[in-house]
Amino acid sequence: MLDEPAAGLNSNEALVFGEILKRLRQTQVQSIVIVEHNMGLVMGLCDRLVVMNFGQKLTEGTPMQVQGNPQVIEAYLGKARA
Repeated sequence: MLDEPAAGLNSNEALVFGEILKRLRQTQVQSIVIVEHNMGLVMGLCDRLVVMNFGQKLTEGTPMQVQGNPQVIEAYLGKARA
């Protein structure tokens, strides 16, 4: 279980950290639970995501499914103006 492990890392450090986690997952453990706001890291690392919004599960799925989910887009990017 990792809680905000990329906090304070610059983009290059986050990339290196992501590669370390990928190797760890492949060689040592079955799964990693990660709470993280660095979406580049999360989308490049995870097979499945659970998206939370105000403490409630908004959706879950693959990175591709989550990125295209209208509820996720609205919750995290805001509603488009008409």
